[in-house]
Amino acid sequence: MGNKNNMTEFILLGLTENPELRKLFSAVFLIMYVIIVLGNLLVMATMITSPSLRSPMYFFLTFLSLLDVTYSSVIAPKLIVDSLSETTTISFEGCMTQLFAEHCFGGVGILLLLVMACDRYVAICKPLYYMTIMRPWICCLLLGAAWVGGFLHATIQLLFMYQIPFCGPNIIDHFICDLFQLLTLACVDTHTLGLLVTFNSGVMCMAIFLILIASYIVILRSLKSHNSEGRRKAVSTCGSHLTVVVLFFVPCIFLYVRPVATYPTDKAMAVSDSIITPMLNPLIYTLRNAEVKNAMKRLWMKQ
Repeated sequence: MGNKNNMTEFILLGLTENPELRKLFSAVFLIMYVIIVLGNLLVMATMITSPSLRSPMYFFLTFLSLLDVTYSSVIAPKLIVDSLSETTTISFEGCMTQLFAEHCFGGVGILLLLVMACDRYVAICKPLYYMTIMRPWICCLLLGAAWVGGFLHATIQLLFMYQIPFCGPNIIDHFICDLFQLLTLACVDTHTLGLLVTFNSGVMCMAIFLILIASYIVILRSLKSHNSEGRRKAVSTCGSHLTVVVLFFVPCIFLYVRPVATYPTDKAMAVSDSIITPMLNPLIYTLRNAEVKNAMKRLWMKQ
């Protein structure tokens, strides 16, 4: 499989061409990236070492934190370094690698949120059967299915993009290599490819988002039969999950449910998706969860 063009690298214009703002952004994103790594590692360490956090929900949450770190690491370090450089380039192979990694980890994250919604549905709507249905091997199977789905999604995108001839210009008005930015540089008609990309990314985002919203509506409607303490705990847990879903899917839908085009707001949406959301996830899941907060306190007291 070889690409049919002479393009060897792309020039990334970054977030802005203002050198002072670039330095400021670099410092801000460095701080945010450190918070992402430390915050999510703390969540992972708490889940792994705390005997009280052994339910399937925390099993999936551990891997969501891992995905937040890996997904952000595909984008943030290069953005931080590039913001300090006057000219930034990325090789064709590097561009395709970044494209594959961001869509693989992003796809796994989307499917994992769907799995977590299924877990909450069983826990709240079928509590007597919860431990029977969500057995360890089933949890591992669901997690493996999410990874396979994300890998296949990214592979399809890569196969599409790798066959497109790029004949110039090689300037990308963005800080990452992404689908529509690359399609606008192609020297062939990309209408059909644009529809395929929209279907593979945009429709996937929209369909799973609607499924998630519908599932949480069903869950919340089922709480009428629970006591007040059960309702409070379920609403708190589902509220955290819904907040993460909205933060993740709104930028995703904006970026991919549309015709082939680029907009100035694409950069802000990409920052939200790849940096802000992974930074907020640990706060959302810990501040609204007494079990996690208590486990973190116990972990801190051991040190």
